[in-house]
Amino acid sequence: MKIRKNMHDNWKTPKDFYNKLDLEFNFNFDPCPYTESEIVIDGLNINWGTRTFCNPPYSRKLKELFIFKGFEEYKKGNLVVFLLPVSTSTKIFHEILLPNAEIRFVKGRLKFEGYNSNGDLVNNKTGMHDSMVCIFK
Repeated sequence: MKIRKNMHDNWKTPKDFYNKLDLEFNFNFDPCPYTESEIVIDGLNINWGTRTFCNPPYSRKLKELFIFKGFEEYKKGNLVVFLLPVSTSTKIFHEILLPNAEIRFVKGRLKFEGYNSNGDLVNNKTGMHDSMVCIFK
């Protein structure tokens, strides 16, 4: 199954934030790399790396599919680190994330880079939600 990623669902992880996580975890794979053009996501259909970073699309369906895929990769013995919007009232938070992952809440709101709904490239797009890092290890 291939899923077409909408550009409004395509936001780049802040470089300094990513670099700190990479220094700690030494990532070797990203199933959702940022691109400035329309992309087709195949990260749901391939094996992930042994040390994966994933900032998935935040639309509900895609986000959940990537969390389920990451959980499967974790059960294979791989490290998976997610950057996710905080949504502690959801079923996936209570049944998958909370019992299986180390959760770190991010202080303040991250500023992402990407194209806004007007088609302008912006590098100060504050997320609508707070963020959390969920580590399956």
